[in-house]
Amino acid sequence: MSEPIKNRYEFVILFDVENGNPNGDPDAGNMPRIDPETNLGIVTDVCLKRKIRNYVETVHGNETGYRIYIKEGIPLNRSDKEAYAAVGADENTIKDKKKSNEKLDEDIRDFMCKNFFDIRTFGAVMTTFVKASLNCGQVRGPVQLGFARSVEPIMPQEVTITRVAITTEADAEKKSTEMGRKHIVPYGLYRCEGYISANLAQKVTGFSETDLEILWEAIINMFEHDHSAARGKMAVRKLVIFRHDSELGNSPAHKLFETVTIERKEDVQVPRNYDDYIVTVHEEDIPEGVTCTQKV
Repeated sequence: MSEPIKNRYEFVILFDVENGNPNGDPDAGNMPRIDPETNLGIVTDVCLKRKIRNYVETVHGNETGYRIYIKEGIPLNRSDKEAYAAVGADENTIKDKKKSNEKLDEDIRDFMCKNFFDIRTFGAVMTTFVKASLNCGQVRGPVQLGFARSVEPIMPQEVTITRVAITTEADAEKKSTEMGRKHIVPYGLYRCEGYISANLAQKVTGFSETDLEILWEAIINMFEHDHSAARGKMAVRKLVIFRHDSELGNSPAHKLFETVTIERKEDVQVPRNYDDYIVTVHEEDIPEGVTCTQKV
């Protein structure tokens, strides 16, 4: 595995949805998430991280060091026990071993970072309290995402659907169809901003240059293996990467984010695709010591 990254990064992701629900809100009957004050659509950081994890597991999951810790159907304790086994301990003997080895907690944490991409990237709370307590520590990941918000207010719609399949024999005697509902956003362009700390990568998780390239790959393709009727057509449209020349950075993050602007074209009344917007990266406003790269 390559050396930890030595440069700070910020990045902007632009993605859109057409006739789908990008992130349902369980507190609102699975309607698309919105900010009730502005009607801007919201997609949580957790939702986007899940798609990144799924891509990495699908494409790189068989490679050494690229397993996923937080995944469906796998209890966290099962992975925690692997770290204990690697240092020759279990939940019953760990206390005694820690008395004779002050670095044991660090060794357990390092094992988890080395073997699991998502821990090395996003961090994790690996402390569980059950009958036999397992504690692999807490890791603050170098890669952090904010909530994605739509560029303009969205108009969620509830679409009534019918099906000819009837659930029960009793219902079949009374009716030939059943009704259902789907929640969609006709169109929405979303913007997400992210941060990558070289300082945390070097001091804690070991997030490397190879990991960084896989992260960019996963972001660009995070919807490509996640298509479903419920989510409609979703695609990453642009990834703007700001690379600082130093570990701690050469410019405040918000100033870099401000160089990426999105405007609706003057002749467009109701945006219904990405071409209805003008996306501009004002590279002339990017300060010295920062390099901008655009992908997709």
